[in-house]
Amino acid sequence: MNLRERGFEKEFEFITSRSSGAGGQHVNKTESKVELRFSIDNSVILSENEKSVLKEKLASKINKEGFLQIITQQERSQIKNKKICIEKFYVLLEKALIKKKKRKKTKPSLSSIFKRLERKKRQSEKKERRKKDFSDM
Repeated sequence: MNLRERGFEKEFEFITSRSSGAGGQHVNKTESKVELRFSIDNSVILSENEKSVLKEKLASKINKEGFLQIITQQERSQIKNKKICIEKFYVLLEKALIKKKKRKKTKPSLSSIFKRLERKKRQSEKKERRKKDFSDM
């Protein structure tokens, strides 16, 4: 499943704003903070099954309007921040769409059961030898 080949870029919506934090005069005049918004409900690229999985797994990153939000302000360049946002988007989607493997129930082997019992027996014998006999006193 290669998500990058599907062409999600057509459905991206970018919003820029001024970054917070230190930066001197430069920070007051450039909008380098980038917010990527992606509407899961209105996407024609995702299947209904994928939409439901994404809504469930990425609920904390989806706002009230149903947009998946990814915000970046790491770099001083808007273009670099846009690239970082896109990369974060694809990583997020790839992780969310991975299906968990079902756990298979297993039983311990016969030899491991015997080894465990043997260890327990040795441990109890060791502790038994440590006991002092107070009947002689």
